[in-house]
Amino acid sequence: MDWTHYRFRTLWSLPLPPADVYTALERVEDYPHWWPQVRSVTLLDATTGILTIRSVVPYDLTLTARETRRDPAAGILEVVMTGDIEGRARWTITPDGPGTTVRYDQDVDVNKPLLRRLAVPGRPLFRANHRLMMRAGRRGLLRHLEAV
Repeated sequence: MDWTHYRFRTLWSLPLPPADVYTALERVEDYPHWWPQVRSVTLLDATTGILTIRSVVPYDLTLTARETRRDPAAGILEVVMTGDIEGRARWTITPDGPGTTVRYDQDVDVNKPLLRRLAVPGRPLFRANHRLMMRAGRRGLLRHLEAV
């Protein structure tokens, strides 16, 4: 087993229209306004940006995300990432009754030296850290969209 490789899947159920959710998620530059763990986003061009993320565990992850797919009709947003983590992430937004189901899939390798050194003993903590970040993202997105 490669202890520095992670696969995450998160599901959010939101009582909001899929188009509104999709629009909010495609505007990555706005994430720091509603997602506390996304500390900064610097757009480099229309499809690439640098993100700094920090959750409960006191370390920053800096990564460059480049869009590889933006498909509003299919409800898909996908990026490749390089930097402290390397791999792919994908949002899939689908109608669910009067609301929306959001699925987030991430398949990454950790490159940050400290996290690589702590890979075995820290793995449960890193996974819990990710879960907490995703919960906060759901709450933040919900508040953000309800305020609009």
